[in-house]
Amino acid sequence: MMNSSTNNQPLSNILTMTHLNLLKTLHNPDNFSDVLMQPVIFTLLFGYLFGGVVAGSVHAYLPMLVAGILVQSILNAASGSGQQLREDINAGVFDRFKTLPISPLAPLAGQLVGDIFRLLLSGITALATAFLMGWRPTVGVLTLVEVLLLAVFIGWATSWIFALVGLLAKNAELIGSLSMIIILVLTFLSNAFIPIKTLPRPIQNLVKINPVTLTITAIRTILRTGSWSLNATMVLISGCILILIFMPLTILAYQRRD
Repeated sequence: MMNSSTNNQPLSNILTMTHLNLLKTLHNPDNFSDVLMQPVIFTLLFGYLFGGVVAGSVHAYLPMLVAGILVQSILNAASGSGQQLREDINAGVFDRFKTLPISPLAPLAGQLVGDIFRLLLSGITALATAFLMGWRPTVGVLTLVEVLLLAVFIGWATSWIFALVGLLAKNAELIGSLSMIIILVLTFLSNAFIPIKTLPRPIQNLVKINPVTLTITAIRTILRTGSWSLNATMVLISGCILILIFMPLTILAYQRRD
């Protein structure tokens, strides 16, 4: 049972809310599917479906596929933030939080901090599935960790956008459907699964300005060379810009919600 002293312990409040959100993810089949099942299904599906056509074999295709699946999986996991927030708000969960002696922003912060662990789990699942299919990275473990953290960072930055949508929209199902459509368009209209040169020139121009393409290119470069690249720095800068823009907007929308 929380007492009034917790009001002076915002970090403790946030960690408690983070724990609650993680438990909710593990016990909610839909959230569990976004985090664990989708990376496995999409890696197997695209690997065996496109491997022979694009690269001649699944084994030859995996080095290209890994970066695309990693980014797609993490974006899918990030998109769950908005729907989960709206479901909790509609169910009155956040209204009950108001009656507790906790930091007012703790429920929102707990959701977004919990997303970091969800994104990590989704990314690790995608990489592990590719490894079980035969992918063998040519870089060391520390470089793999670097790649994973870069993908998680850009995914977490994007989760602030989805959280804002979840606070502004009123229908959780609509949020989920729109988020899925947006993620599919961004990933399929990128270099995630096929070489850009195979696309019609007008589509190539769209793919090249897609931020998902930039992220995937940065990850592939690191996995191929084992060193940081300019593209990776641009991804970091882009993520910071997203956070600087959407974090204040999300907090403002949360404070003004009905």
